This record gives sequence, C-alpha cells and structure tokens, in this order.
Amino acid sequence: MRKACFLIPGDLAAPTGGYAYARRILPLMAGHGVDLRHVALPGGFPHPAKAELAFTRETLESCPADAVLLFDGLALGAMPPQQIAPLGPRIVALVHHPLGLESGLDAARAKALIDNEAAVLALCGRVVATSRLTAETLAADFGVPTGAITVAEPGTDPAPASVGSAPGSPLSLVAVGAVSPRKAYPLLVEALASVDAVQDWHLTIIGAHDRDTAETAKLRETIARHGLESRVTLAGAVDDAALAAHYHGADIFVSASLYEGYGMVLAEAMARGLPMVVSTGGAAAQTAPDDAALKVPPGDAGALSTALLHIISDTDLRRRLAGASTRTGAALPRWNDTARIIANVIRDYSA
Repeated sequence: MRKACFLIPGDLAAPTGGYAYARRILPLMAGHGVDLRHVALPGGFPHPAKAELAFTRETLESCPADAVLLFDGLALGAMPPQQIAPLGPRIVALVHHPLGLESGLDAARAKALIDNEAAVLALCGRVVATSRLTAETLAADFGVPTGAITVAEPGTDPAPASVGSAPGSPLSLVAVGAVSPRKAYPLLVEALASVDAVQDWHLTIIGAHDRDTAETAKLRETIARHGLESRVTLAGAVDDAALAAHYHGADIFVSASLYEGYGMVLAEAMARGLPMVVSTGGAAAQTAPDDAALKVPPGDAGALSTALLHIISDTDLRRRLAGASTRTGAALPRWNDTARIIANVIRDYSA
C-alpha cells in the first residue's frame, strides 16, 4: 500500500467545502491502495505567521521519506518556495481555489499570493484540481502544465427529494456557505428587497458568520436597512442532520457567490432536486446546467432580483428547473469516485 501524508491547515472539522472534501476522502483511500495519514498544520494559513511557517517546515521534515505529500492548497500556496523546493518532487498539490483569487483582497496582496502560488506549483510533481475551471485557470494563469493536472471533482451523496415548505407558508429559500465577501450575501439581500412587496418568501442563510466580522456586520446592516429581519434568518453553522432538514424543507436554492472553485453546495441542492438561482462566478456556471438554474452574472443585483422574482412567482418554472436538477443530481460523481481518482495519482506517481 502506498504511503501518503495529507497536510491540511486548521481544524479538519470546520464546516466548509474544502474541509468536507478532505473529511470525505480520507477514510476511502485505503480501499484504493493508499495509506493516507492526516497531518495537521497550523490554522493561520493562508496568512501564516513566521512561527507557523517554521512549524510547518518541521512537520514536513518529519513525514516519512517514502511518503507522497498530498498538500492542501490553502497552506501550500502561501508557503515560501524555498521551503518547498527540497520536497517539491514528492508533493501532489490539492487546489480548490487559487488563494489570490479570493474576494476581498487588496490588489497588492492578491498579486503576491498569485505570484507565490505559481512559484510553488512549479516545484510540485503533480496537481489535483477540484473542478475543470480550476484546472483551466492553473494552466492558463499559473503556468501549470496541463499534463501535470488531474481533475477530481467533489463527490455528492444521494439524498431524498426536497418536499418544500408547508402549504400556506412563505416560499423557503436556502443559501449555504460561510459569510464572506465572496458569497455576496448583502447583494442577495439587496436583490430580495425589491421582491419583498410582490411575493411571500423567507431566506435562510446557513453557514458560519463568526469568521469575517466585518462582512457579517455588513450583512446584518443590509437586512436591517430593508426591514427584513423577519424574512431573513442567519442560521449559522449547523450539523449535517440540521443541514439536511433545511434542504428538505426548501423550495429554492440560491447562490449569489462571486466565485466558486466548484460549488459543492450546488451539487448538494441538485441531489435533492431543488430549482436554483445561481451566479456564474467561477465554476458554478459549469456545475449547474442551464436547464436546472436561472443564471445571472456575479455581482449584478438587478439581474439577480429579476431572476428571483421569476422563480418565486412562477410555479411551473420551478417545476421545470426541479426536474432538470433531479436528473443532474442523480448523475453526479460519488465520493468513492473522487477518492479513486486521487488515489490513482498518488499510487502511480513516482518522484
């Protein structure tokens, strides 16, 4: 069985797509011939302190010499290239979303992250991207040879079809993801504000709201300014059972995200046959097919408001979108498929 270390920064239990991806593939790898050991790195990435970089260097040196290093991009992209160079041929980089493309960064910091990640990736033996768009971006903008990239899209669990809200209740809209500038929740609330007087709806935003206090304050201010406190619920981070319950009672899934490396929550919504309104930021345009969602340009509040009005007011439209969503959800890859692809890269890779 091939040995490998999976180097992941921060708390593996954190409720984000990237950590969920890691949690799901870890226990499946042995079934594909890879002894994958989780190695915890400090949580300060992608903006590590000097002490965290020193700890990471020591951790890397302590990994078995015959182990492949599956290195999560949240940390790898922020590592100094000189620290990576001696180990580069042993590294398989796992990239969900290039660090410098995150929303909310100033131009100088974004450029520094992009330049650093390009330099680090040039030292790595192989790269696993979690979407076709990320793979295309790494090849076009980061200089990674296409032959060195393998795409391993996230898996999706089968799920029961959503039943929607109770008769006579407001239509239930659900958005999922931690509050951050990239998720554009204030924009979503602004777009819904113009629908307020026309249709009865309720939006639940599910995801941590304690990671970016400034963005959460902006979101709360937007809700209050439009008097939507009774129409918008910030549910915070929830466990899997509660998330499944929210999906089950939803009528519409909404994503106003400015950029998605893949969009695991879109796949989760389609696994439940939900009609959707999604922005086309990043890979979301590829993840959600045209017949399952109303699509709008990222950051366009007017287009988002129009799409929301259409889907909220048109029962037949929701039914058509739901049918396509259900068909797509049934054909999505499963987590064992994802693990098999990554295991093949690790097993077949020789530095």
